[in-house]
Amino acid sequence: MIYSRYMLPGIGIASFLESIIIPIPLEAILVPLMQVRRDYLWLIATVTTFGCVLGAMLGYVIGFFLFELIKDWLFIHITTEVEFNAIKEQINKHGFLFVFSTGVTPVPLQIAMIVAGVTNFSFGLYLLAVTLSRCIRYFGFALLVKYYGNKTEKKIRKYKSQVGLWILLLIFIAIIYKTVT
Repeated sequence: MIYSRYMLPGIGIASFLESIIIPIPLEAILVPLMQVRRDYLWLIATVTTFGCVLGAMLGYVIGFFLFELIKDWLFIHITTEVEFNAIKEQINKHGFLFVFSTGVTPVPLQIAMIVAGVTNFSFGLYLLAVTLSRCIRYFGFALLVKYYGNKTEKKIRKYKSQVGLWILLLIFIAIIYKTVT
């Protein structure tokens, strides 16, 4: 598949599916693919982002229109009602920042997508948050591959927990700042 003419559509479909139903980070295949196909580095990041944003749009629509039909399945297979209500509260309080943070960090975006639809969070702000966060994530990986080449996976594994902690700390500070002011 790496050298196939279906490589780009395949990564787009994988990104779409990862954003909707498969809560496994796409980086496991994305970074090695970027390392091997550096000639398509920016196009891979673009297609991956596009696939994710399309999936995020569908997730929002599912939350907005179909939540009542899927909520029992959702609470059995993906999350609990308590966790769902906690996320719902976060979207109501910190909407854009919360959606953005789930798009950048390894936190699964699926629940935030559905909750954004359920709470009728602004679709425009939602799309902006998802698009910006996923651009940062996927183009960030592309930049790492551009500068670190085949050492990228090793660097990501080495600093993944530290980067996640820094991102969460910055988000926490932003939330406190927004709450206080």
